[in-house]
Amino acid sequence: MFVLRYLYILALGVWLGGMAVAGLVAAPEIFAVLEAWNPAEGRVLAGQIFGGVLARMHPVLYTAAAVMLVTLTIRRLLGPRPVAYGVRATIIAVMFGLALASGFGISPRVEAMQRAIGGPVAALPDTDPRRTSFYQLHGLSNLLLGATVFGALLLVFWESRE
Repeated sequence: MFVLRYLYILALGVWLGGMAVAGLVAAPEIFAVLEAWNPAEGRVLAGQIFGGVLARMHPVLYTAAAVMLVTLTIRRLLGPRPVAYGVRATIIAVMFGLALASGFGISPRVEAMQRAIGGPVAALPDTDPRRTSFYQLHGLSNLLLGATVFGALLLVFWESRE
């Protein structure tokens, strides 16, 4: 049981830590440095770099979710049943679904739009539907991945109670 709980907590830590480092450390610094170098082109390059970070982060999230679900379920089957198993399993499943939606639904669309635009999205007129659509997708991606961080924080809460 110790090994299962350890793997669960490790996967949860990888998820939460990875998202925190990506969103709170890497993204702001990448954008700050590259925009200081060249405001227009730097922002585009920063977006490409951070898009690459997210592309590498998504499989990490999928793996972490699978590890969490499997280890939590095995702990349930072997007993004693983890506190609030159903709620925790649901949170993990929702986190997994949101990460999948981001990785397979939103990110490819954002990348395709960036390629099609071929320059800074901010340079498009405010009335350009591509600009509006890009910022909507970007906001949705932030919302989905932010929700997974909230879910991970809830799971940390339950782990701290056990």
